[in-house]
Amino acid sequence: MLAKLAYGSRYDRVPWSQRVYVRPAERLFREAQWRWLTGRSPVVPLDAYQRVRPLGRIEEFLSCMMCGESRQQPLYEPAGGDGWRYHVVRCPSCGFLYRNPNVRPERLGDLYATGYNTFLTGGYAANRQRRYDLTMKAFSPVFDEGKQRRLLDFGSGAGLFLELAEQRGFDACGVDLSAESVALANERLSRARTYFGAPGDVPEIAAGGFDVITLWSVLAHLPRPLEDFHRFRSLLAPGGVLLILTVNARSLLLKAYGSKWSGFTRNHLMFYSSQTLRTLLGRTGFAGVAFAPHYGDTVEAGTTKLPAELTARLRRTVDLSDGGNMMRALAFADEEAIGRWGGGPHRIHRLRA
Repeated sequence: MLAKLAYGSRYDRVPWSQRVYVRPAERLFREAQWRWLTGRSPVVPLDAYQRVRPLGRIEEFLSCMMCGESRQQPLYEPAGGDGWRYHVVRCPSCGFLYRNPNVRPERLGDLYATGYNTFLTGGYAANRQRRYDLTMKAFSPVFDEGKQRRLLDFGSGAGLFLELAEQRGFDACGVDLSAESVALANERLSRARTYFGAPGDVPEIAAGGFDVITLWSVLAHLPRPLEDFHRFRSLLAPGGVLLILTVNARSLLLKAYGSKWSGFTRNHLMFYSSQTLRTLLGRTGFAGVAFAPHYGDTVEAGTTKLPAELTARLRRTVDLSDGGNMMRALAFADEEAIGRWGGGPHRIHRLRA
């Protein structure tokens, strides 16, 4: 309502996902709104938090995975039309956002046991391969040529990315927790193959030696990220890289829409910013990371209906706020990887354990 009063109908034709990036001064307003929210929301000890929150049959209470802080700052309560609901808290020490209570690792497969492949191949999948292609271009030349290079797609779903990896010549394989999706992917693929389970369950994957590992919209689904990233680091060959695409916890859309943010989906467990991702990578043995800002698929593909002036304003807003709705990162296993792949346009952040 406040935006309507301030701007009238001038921006009504701008898609809701772009309005907060193009309306004058809205970035400053949303960032002030975020500071107000985090400044006024109470911080409570974990034991007090547990007393007022119900615990589902597949859930457990957590302390912060990034820094170990046990206090909680409750912020959001996302909910869906099919009855799901959960609570999102912020770590008052490092700012990490996560679902609490969270899903127990041994019950993670419950979220993907049935029907997930329908989601992956429905409306969600319509523009997925375009997004993969745009992200690969953003980190060129890492993905330009795959010949004689091994690639693991972790959380490979219905095989949409592995299909592109095949076309680029990679010796590619994938792993996923949805048996239905694995079967669908293997029907789709000609040379690559996907497997059901965790990397350690598959000898061909557990042996490691991968030049590239990709996590397409997977990071937010991991209940034990430190354990998983130690494993990813061990699976990479010298000079290897890890690609991450995930929702961005610094998104201006999150600051604007709160519990109704599109990043709060039924199966998402943890929500990273560029800062908390650096913490995760540094603690698990990676040498560096580069980030490519995400302006939106239509903007990057050149198909947006925004006028040139508003397109330029959107790009500036994303750059100034680190507030794109998605976060794209390329993590380097070691100094050899930085030397081989770090010559692109994006700044490399050196990491420390």
